[in-house]
Amino acid sequence: MSGAPRPKDRPWLMRTYAGHSTAEASNELYRRNLAKGQTGLSVAFDLPTQTGYDPDHILARGEVGRVGVPVSHLGDMRRLFQEIPLERMNTSMTINATAMWLLALYQVVAEEHGADIAKLQGTTQNDIVKEYLSRGTHVFPPGPSLRLTTDMIAYTVHHIPKWNPINICSYHLQEAGATPVQEIAFAMSTAIAVLDAVFASGQVPEDRKGDVVARISFFVNAGVRFIEEMCKMRAFGRIWDRITRERYGIENPKHRRFRYGVQVNSLGLTEAQPENNVQRIVLEMLAVTLSKDARARAVQLPAWNEALGLPRPWDQQWSLRIQQVLAHESDLLEYDDIFEGSKVIESKVAALVEEAEAEIERIQEMGGAMAAVESGYLKARLVASHSERRARIEAGEEKIVGVNCYESTEPNPLTADLDTAIMTVDPENEARVVSALHSWREERDEGPAQEALAALRKAAAGTENLMEATLRCARAGVTTGEWAWALRDVFGEYRAPTGVGGAPLTVATETGSPLASVREKVDKTVAELGGGRLRLLVGKPGLDGHSNGAEQIAVRARDAGFEVVYQGIRLTPEQIVSAAVAEDVHCVGLSILSGSHAELVPDVLDRLRAAGAQDIPVIVGGIIPAADAAALRAAGVAAVFTPKDFGITEIIGRIVDEIRAANTLPPLEVLV
Repeated sequence: MSGAPRPKDRPWLMRTYAGHSTAEASNELYRRNLAKGQTGLSVAFDLPTQTGYDPDHILARGEVGRVGVPVSHLGDMRRLFQEIPLERMNTSMTINATAMWLLALYQVVAEEHGADIAKLQGTTQNDIVKEYLSRGTHVFPPGPSLRLTTDMIAYTVHHIPKWNPINICSYHLQEAGATPVQEIAFAMSTAIAVLDAVFASGQVPEDRKGDVVARISFFVNAGVRFIEEMCKMRAFGRIWDRITRERYGIENPKHRRFRYGVQVNSLGLTEAQPENNVQRIVLEMLAVTLSKDARARAVQLPAWNEALGLPRPWDQQWSLRIQQVLAHESDLLEYDDIFEGSKVIESKVAALVEEAEAEIERIQEMGGAMAAVESGYLKARLVASHSERRARIEAGEEKIVGVNCYESTEPNPLTADLDTAIMTVDPENEARVVSALHSWREERDEGPAQEALAALRKAAAGTENLMEATLRCARAGVTTGEWAWALRDVFGEYRAPTGVGGAPLTVATETGSPLASVREKVDKTVAELGGGRLRLLVGKPGLDGHSNGAEQIAVRARDAGFEVVYQGIRLTPEQIVSAAVAEDVHCVGLSILSGSHAELVPDVLDRLRAAGAQDIPVIVGGIIPAADAAALRAAGVAAVFTPKDFGITEIIGRIVDEIRAANTLPPLEVLV
């Protein structure tokens, strides 16, 4: 039956997660993307900005401008949003531990633009729980971190009412191994902890509780299991509706609506046959757009080549066009919910709701999300789930096209020249950013800056809302590192549980299994070296907090018979080498996904040589372009592993090989 076209729903916000090098370069990229039809901004900050360090701090070395834009002070924020009308823009900022600081800078720039801050729209991620569990950009302990979040939510409700002050993230939990049930339960438990804290603070009157709940948003992952992911979104909505109605007494259905944005699974993209990532991205996007009753409010898609390195503007444009074709060429937005009444969907949603609510109850019995973080329960569950999934992939039970099945392929024209298939950051960029920071400090009025920092410390030691003191710092020219160190002076820092010790054995060890063969190889090597145990140090130098791979290597090495030294994230090369020498390890394994390998790995090698430990083999894993991998091997790295090396047991076997070679032992043949 033909007729006039149905009226279409309004499309979701279309974003591209972007930022690199400098504020000026990122501003140019944003304006180009907006001109291509992007309808919102999603700002990626570099790791020093996310973790509260200035670019000249020792831990920032090699990290400046690599995975996002460096924003060190008000001047950087001005340049980042130059000629972008903030009052009409919807801006998402992926920022957590330093979220209050970046929002303050954003507000001050908006005021300088003449904007009415009450009209500002956007989101600060500001979910610190998932940083402890999966992403690693936390700074302060759980209690003070929750206070910063609480103060920010209270401030925005009163002053920036259209802003989403927190974006509770299950996205990173899935990438750290969470099952759909864990994603729902851990995210909802975080939301409960945050809302309980906000309402207990007394900063929001009873009649404004609905306004608080209405501005709580979520940031969700969509993996490739299409039906399960779509049902997960419907389950999220049902549980959120119940919690907000029953626990907090929110009567207005609009306030109870589950509001979420999504980026589809980046760490699920493959280095092998990367063209397959395009269809993965499309399928994952459909899971969060097809169902009208659980449709995302904002979508940002990764690029096909993210497993290879930093995407180019053209790659990001391709991902934007995927969204635009679906929204504007298809009839998707013309229909009511097409899954309503499906018995299959309803059964799956009901099962997810039941299991997730049971897990939420378990977490509440422990004292809530913050207590479950501090006890290590949440992290241990994620490490175990991730280990189980990796074991299924290695066993071929979970198939990944081009990786563990259908591996034969034609030559790929997209990657024929790997050096130009990704964007690289100029290694001289960091020096320029550091120089600009020094100029900023020299040229500002030092008196007001120090007075503002003193006021911030005083406020932190008391109970007043920290946002006003933070705004004063922003206006006075305080830097990101100075703001964070003022709070470190009062709150201290926090090292989250690694979850490695509590992870169960998840791969077969019976005679003849690959892991049993590697264990035999370990035992023979120990015997030839004179007894004891093989010792592996797993190190995360720099600020890269994505520890999933390092944790899986640590767990599998432990299961293969190694004594594993793993101290978690955010270590200097000096600390790693000191630990390697003190523990008398047989091998050092470095994990870096942020792109800082070219700077940090040679430093580790130099320090080992200076310590007389040059015979300890060093292996490196991460997102490392081919040219960089060759340079690392030429510098003395024994082996380089990238996402295509998905067999963890095989990697452990290779580590044993490198230990044997370093100790002039003959090679052992073993099937893995």
